[in-house]
Amino acid sequence: MKSRVPKALHCVAGKQMLSWVKDALSQTPVALTATVVGPDFPEQPHCFSNGTIRVLQKERLGTGHALLQTLPFIAGQADHVLVVNADMPLLSPDTLNLMIDSHLNAEAALTVLTCHVQDPGEMGRVIRNPNGDVSGIIEWRDADAETRASNEVCCGVYCFRSEWLWPALNNLDAAPNGEFYITSLVDQAHQSGLTIESTSPIDPNEALGVNDRSDLARVTAIAFERTRRKAMDRGATLVDPPSAFIDACVTIGMDTILQPGVILQGDTSIGASCTLGPNAVIRDSSIGNECRIQGSVIEESSIADNVQIGPYCHLRPGARLAEHVRLGNYVEIKQATIDRGTKVGHFSYLGDAEVGANVNIGAGTVTCNYDGASKNRTIIGDGAFIGSDSMLVAPIRIGARAVTGAGSVVTRDLPDDTLAYGVPAQEKPRNPS
Repeated sequence: MKSRVPKALHCVAGKQMLSWVKDALSQTPVALTATVVGPDFPEQPHCFSNGTIRVLQKERLGTGHALLQTLPFIAGQADHVLVVNADMPLLSPDTLNLMIDSHLNAEAALTVLTCHVQDPGEMGRVIRNPNGDVSGIIEWRDADAETRASNEVCCGVYCFRSEWLWPALNNLDAAPNGEFYITSLVDQAHQSGLTIESTSPIDPNEALGVNDRSDLARVTAIAFERTRRKAMDRGATLVDPPSAFIDACVTIGMDTILQPGVILQGDTSIGASCTLGPNAVIRDSSIGNECRIQGSVIEESSIADNVQIGPYCHLRPGARLAEHVRLGNYVEIKQATIDRGTKVGHFSYLGDAEVGANVNIGAGTVTCNYDGASKNRTIIGDGAFIGSDSMLVAPIRIGARAVTGAGSVVTRDLPDDTLAYGVPAQEKPRNPS
């Protein structure tokens, strides 16, 4: 991969490849999971969960050697062992369950997942005897031209009967390069006259592994196509499906419309009857029902129902908008709560703030929250009217129904029902009439 990141931790549609595989396994009868990692693997990656045994392979001596490292941890725990490569993010639980059932029904010593592919590349080739039974798997580097011409490949998924597996692993012969391969177990079982079963994935794309950046792009494109289809199957409208990029963990409500260029990432939920885009980017955020979000960027924020945003807004982490809030163009919100019915017309920055209900924020308003050493909060009461180009120098509290004149620089708290204007702002009681 030419990367500092271990291959299995590269992301496909917003989810690490290892997480894709673990999620598929979670929907099978597998009771115990052991993950074999190399010495450069992070100690606590995001995709490791409770109940996963971490097994270290100190030397990279092949897949058979990797599997042998799990012996002290899982031997005696189950009658059968399922082995899956961690670089197969498209593998489905349906295929795994089909394979497990076939393995058990055939009472096989081992079962291998095989597939016919158009471009087998350097994948191991499946060898069959005249009866059509699997008799071996030849690694590409060891295959002759005739064998390489075959397009039936080993996918890297196996089921083994435990009582046969562990002794057989200890008897593996090393390949010419000094490595020990799981594929050699197929030949060993064949030579012993044992039953070898084979199954194929439900979708041939499930057999795709990732060995380089081109492979990563290929499986990612397929994963995004699946997430788009899932969104449409659940009632969303994608105006231009190929231009929408929806991560695997995203949920979208019925009758929501995605205009061209929408990108939904991470742990994001979109409510029903929303209109997003064109060109909206939403990451790790919650969006309520009946929201209209034009081309804007929203990160780690919470948006209630009936909110309108954009175009060209940026909601940074910690933005929280209540019902019926309206943000016009070029508004930036950061670590701020905006209460019900408040309007922020345009060209404003609200950071580290608490804004009450039914407040009007005039164009060019800035909460001056940073004093060079720390961030300070601005609190604006219900019904306040903040004039255009107001500078609110935090920490500061603007009272309910208070008014600031255009261009005011407010440096001290304003009581309820007061008017402030000028630089620095002077205050006087507001005449409600």
